[in-house]
Amino acid sequence: MAHSVLIVDDASFMRMMIKDILEKNDFEIAGEAKDGQEAVELYKETSPDLVTLDITMPEMDGIAALKEIQTFDPNAKIIMCSAMGQQAMVIDAIQAGAKDFIVKPFQADRVLEAINKTLA
Repeated sequence: MAHSVLIVDDASFMRMMIKDILEKNDFEIAGEAKDGQEAVELYKETSPDLVTLDITMPEMDGIAALKEIQTFDPNAKIIMCSAMGQQAMVIDAIQAGAKDFIVKPFQADRVLEAINKTLA
C-alpha cells in the first residue's frame, strides 16, 4: 500500500515540485496546505504517514506547526523543508522532533532518500 504524504509549503510551485517527485514514486498525496494552521487541520483530518513541512510560512510557521502536530501525535513523521541559510531554524526543528530536512531547490533523490529513511 502506498504511503500517504501531506505537503505543506506557502509556495504552490514548491508543493507542485514535491508532489511530482512523490507521485512518480508511487506515494499517495494526503493533501496540500499553504500554511502551518492549514497543515495542523489537514493532519487531523487525513492522518498521513509523513509530512513535508516548509519552515518559513505566513499565519503559522513550520516549527510552530511541527510542535502543534506533535501535541496530539507524538509519533508524527515530519521532514522540514528549508531554503539555504536557514540552518539555525533547521536545528530548532530537529530539536523539536523533525525527523530530517531537505533543502530547496529540491533534488528528487534527496527528497526520496529522506522520506524513505524516515518511513523505514
